[in-house]
Amino acid sequence: MQIAVLGCGAIGGLFLGHLSKELEDVLGIVRSYQVDSLENEGLVIKDSNKEEKINVKIDTKLTKQVDLAIVSTKINDLEEIIKENIDYLKNAVVISTQNGLRAESILVKFFPAEKIITTIVMFGATFYSPNKVVSNFSGDLIMGNIFDKKVAKEKKIRKVLKNSFNLKLSENIKGAKYLKLFINLNNCIPAILGKSMQEAFRNPEIAKLAIKLNKEAYQLISQAGISLESLPSYPKERIEGLVSMPLEDAASLFSKIMINLSKEPLYGSLLQSIKRGKPSEIDYINGEVVALAKNNNQQAPLNEKMVSLVHRVEKEGFLSENELLLEIKGAENEKQK
Repeated sequence: MQIAVLGCGAIGGLFLGHLSKELEDVLGIVRSYQVDSLENEGLVIKDSNKEEKINVKIDTKLTKQVDLAIVSTKINDLEEIIKENIDYLKNAVVISTQNGLRAESILVKFFPAEKIITTIVMFGATFYSPNKVVSNFSGDLIMGNIFDKKVAKEKKIRKVLKNSFNLKLSENIKGAKYLKLFINLNNCIPAILGKSMQEAFRNPEIAKLAIKLNKEAYQLISQAGISLESLPSYPKERIEGLVSMPLEDAASLFSKIMINLSKEPLYGSLLQSIKRGKPSEIDYINGEVVALAKNNNQQAPLNEKMVSLVHRVEKEGFLSENELLLEIKGAENEKQK
């Protein structure tokens, strides 16, 4: 099976590295600035126990047909990288790895539904340009088809992925993606502050903001009749419990979880994009909550404020914790009017 990993930052780097250790025919499609380091130094993957240099095959574009394409760019770049390589993807099954809910609606414009695999990535990583990935914590790779179709070559693809990842299957991958959305909703906060997850959520008031974002989103999703699906390592009862607890208690618990999430500083995907001068995925994460609210004639003022603040940070720079809390207080006051 000829395999390509399109986009080799944090998550794509892990796919490229782990698959390359097991298989010969794995190619990473990378940015031009990564080429020299990856060719001369290899891909460096570090976790809490060791640092490993892996020899990987790379190019900046596909030059031959592949059977399996794992697309690991940010969702903003998804359509572009597909178009750049479409001539060599005509026979491929395509795997999405993106956060948010819209990747498959982009992929289905280019591929039949039975050739699209949705995955939910429950492991965390940080990309240190141009060729180093820190694995912050381990977790499952959850697989399904959001269109409820039988996927071509599915058994063979499962076998390939099982050798490198803790693969789990989901019959309701859409509901599971909505639950993962809750996990990603709070990435906007450290992105606005320019801090690691651990640093940001040490502040009790910042942790309260995270809970408020989740409470707002959960209310909207419930009103829309969307059923959440438990993830193997994150039951839906966990988020249901957090949003039903008193704010102080929920924030205290959330803060402890985030502080102890990883020994290495954990920088969410939004912040990693901003630090590289790239547009973030905020419109596909908190922006999904805002869109859901508008579609149901509701409002999501806190999530809407976070979307606007992340876009502001992309242009003007990070905010202090006090500046962020003042902005949120203003949004809450508007909500009460």
